[in-house]
Amino acid sequence: MKVTSVRAAVVDLLERGVIRPGQTLVDSSSGIYGHALALVCRELGLKAHVFASVAVDAAIRTQLKYLGATYTQVPSSGDDGLQHDQETRVRLVHAYLREHPDAYWMQQYHDDVHYLGYERVAHTVVKELGSDGVTLVGGIGTGASTGAMSRYLRAASAGVRVAGIQPFGSRSFGSEAIPLDGFIIAGIGSGIRFDNIDYSAYDDIHWLDFSVSAAGCRHLLSTTGVFAGLSAGASWQVSRHIRAAEPDGSPIVFLAADPGHRYVERVFPPDGPLTEDPAYHPRTIADLSEMAGPWCTMRWDRRPYSVTDDLPPYTPAAARQPAYA
Repeated sequence: MKVTSVRAAVVDLLERGVIRPGQTLVDSSSGIYGHALALVCRELGLKAHVFASVAVDAAIRTQLKYLGATYTQVPSSGDDGLQHDQETRVRLVHAYLREHPDAYWMQQYHDDVHYLGYERVAHTVVKELGSDGVTLVGGIGTGASTGAMSRYLRAASAGVRVAGIQPFGSRSFGSEAIPLDGFIIAGIGSGIRFDNIDYSAYDDIHWLDFSVSAAGCRHLLSTTGVFAGLSAGASWQVSRHIRAAEPDGSPIVFLAADPGHRYVERVFPPDGPLTEDPAYHPRTIADLSEMAGPWCTMRWDRRPYSVTDDLPPYTPAAARQPAYA
């Protein structure tokens, strides 16, 4: 999924002369974005440096190395803190840019250039399924997947419904006061303000914890053969809930960001018993103050939202023009 986004962004930046061949592109990542950046830089003749979260495992680090990328892995804070990890990584990016002024920060958390790659994907959905009655389900993260898909899908039909997913502990949709449950669902939450989230894109928000998402991964694998990560497991749970509540056969499209390999020990224990997962159902809330785990949902109704952040934004020397309006 991230290769789709990163490649379109890098090609656009090259074509506009914002970056040039041979330049170093730098960003923060919990895994798949950094891997995608390394792949694209290898293909297009650029260099990559990744500030990697604690979630980046040996398999991804090995791929970064052999793709010619360099990386700095942020040490664990000891509490699996989502906010601590992301803020630390971005501060390290700022320090790197001061020491390497010729490097270019891709700003996956802030720049809407990452929307561009999803136009083709959205057109494929419309071609194969149409756009009337479509529901899109997926993790929100930076907003450059579900947010971008919603915009391109709604160009075909304004009635496309979007259900976004957040983990507890994320700042983007107001769950930062709810404690994490011991395992970060990488890539779909935020510990800092993300400037490329279009809050008005979402009709519904679902907050899920690790146990619900992991059960979704196992059910997805056992019933469809799709071996995918925690954000896909969460999306599968929400998609099944929507289908059960609205069994009219209208298309539900969900996003699966990564395969399940790095979740094997925690989500798919090879030596564990093969048992039925609990039948989780969401609790419907009317206000953020009512939020509680393991799964709750709220009508968002495409409303705006504001997140404050103490981390100062980085402005590169060259003026940036928005890639998507």
